[in-house]
Amino acid sequence: MKRLLLILTLLINLNANAIVIDKTPLVIGESISFKSKALNETRQFNVYLPVSYFKAQSKQYPVIYLLDGGVDEDLVHMSGLTQFLSFSWINSMPEVIVVGIQNVDRRRDFTYPSSDLTDQKELPTSGKSDDFISHLSNELLPLIDAHYRTTNNRTLVGQSLGGLLASTILHQQPNMFTNYLIVSPSLWWDKESLLSRPLDLNTFKGKVFITVGEEGEIMKRVAKSLYKKTLQAGLKSNMVGFEFYPTLDHGDVLHLGAYKGLGFLFNKPETR
Repeated sequence: MKRLLLILTLLINLNANAIVIDKTPLVIGESISFKSKALNETRQFNVYLPVSYFKAQSKQYPVIYLLDGGVDEDLVHMSGLTQFLSFSWINSMPEVIVVGIQNVDRRRDFTYPSSDLTDQKELPTSGKSDDFISHLSNELLPLIDAHYRTTNNRTLVGQSLGGLLASTILHQQPNMFTNYLIVSPSLWWDKESLLSRPLDLNTFKGKVFITVGEEGEIMKRVAKSLYKKTLQAGLKSNMVGFEFYPTLDHGDVLHLGAYKGLGFLFNKPETR
């Protein structure tokens, strides 16, 4: 009996080892790079393409531009979130292309010059956001439109210093993007100077969603101040969203904030 069990065990192990598997890469998009004249360096971008992109050859897609969009940053989980929200049984947003903007020096690219000595000391490479904004406007956005089937609906997603950059673009060139998802914006930068700058959104026809977690009184206050400022700048209340998450902090507010924010940005506003 023992010999029979041993033989059966050996046969099972031999069969298991004899299984042949076929491995193929799991591809969700493309990586592209080019030499930026505005930044004088080579930049890389990761492009998530929805499954239907390869099937519906005439279909065009809105584009989400994701700051901190490297594969080891926020690209994968944010792309997965857009896929989930676009499922027919969820239907919170359409299928989209996600362009993840991979970082070289986010402290340099996402900040404007600060007069605060502490800012200068802690972020010595800071203050070049104008160059980065020029890069987005004159290089990246036209490149994506030229190489992919896009609509004119563009959404910018930024967290922390990325939220500061998104807020800066909203102040300087609001119509560069259709929508803004601003998460935990670092509006403390330069003694909160951006909040005192003029903001005119009377010609802006898109939406803004701002969210913050339990990240200290300053972060909560400046995020709420930006929300109030957008209302005063010409946007109707149903075009601006704000969400505070008391159980989340700076490290984990992005995903839940994006879940709520993307649904808000892509759904038609209720008539009030």
